[in-house]
Amino acid sequence: MKITRKAYAKINLGLDVIGKRDDGYHLVKMIMQNVDIYDTLTFEDNAGGEITLKANSETIPTDGSNLICKVANQLKEEFGIKAGVNITLEKRIPVAAGMAGGSTDGAAAYLALNELWNLGLSKEELCKRAVKLGADIPYCIIGGTALSEGIGEELTVLKDAPEFYLVVAKPAIAVSTGWVYTELDSNVIEKHPDIDGIRKAIEDGDVRGMCDKIHNVLEPVTTGKYSVIKDIERVLEDNGAVRAFMTGSGPTVFAVYERKEDARKGYEAVKESGLAPELFLTKPINPGK
Repeated sequence: MKITRKAYAKINLGLDVIGKRDDGYHLVKMIMQNVDIYDTLTFEDNAGGEITLKANSETIPTDGSNLICKVANQLKEEFGIKAGVNITLEKRIPVAAGMAGGSTDGAAAYLALNELWNLGLSKEELCKRAVKLGADIPYCIIGGTALSEGIGEELTVLKDAPEFYLVVAKPAIAVSTGWVYTELDSNVIEKHPDIDGIRKAIEDGDVRGMCDKIHNVLEPVTTGKYSVIKDIERVLEDNGAVRAFMTGSGPTVFAVYERKEDARKGYEAVKESGLAPELFLTKPINPGK
């Protein structure tokens, strides 16, 4: 049996940090949104019992440290699965980009192996297992537009985002999420996003109202070290974007456009600038529909 799944990237339509648990995990309140940028994973039975992973990039680990393999090993051990699986990953989502590239691959592994191994688990049951391996994986299992709270595992599915277009641009730098949160802890958060207002604007189909309320509390930390992020935002906003923002802990920037032709203009401007070698013209998506 062979199963192929698309694993979609995400952006944050607002990211707030509202506290910290005793175990060091940060408490967040954010709105997550899938975008039409995806990795492709193929899962095929391996009668010998081994778990193997091949990827189209030498920079991606293919041993047991990869989240995809961790998911397979977790389910194999819990359910006493004798069979193995051969997994192939075609990577398109930028790495270390704040777009949940690793988490969404892990989510695809949960969904595919649930089917391949006939485990019969609901998405909610998969999410309970997923949070043990990563706080973003439950969202990536559910997908679409969602309010994310707790450490990221408390999810409320929202109305689909209104139609808009996106330019997604990743500069040629890698940002450590751990470093960003450590720096955040030593600073006072001066501005918070209006997450409830963003949610209402989404429900009202108000793209500009949504953009007026979006903010990412991690952005001042990351842009304080990497000025290229603000440079990209300026190019996008100078070329028709309603607004441009950093997603996650960065360094990826996304810009919201109401018209596709304006988004194309922004895309071409960033391409010409050379500021972001990984560049996409895309849109929000709900993979479950």
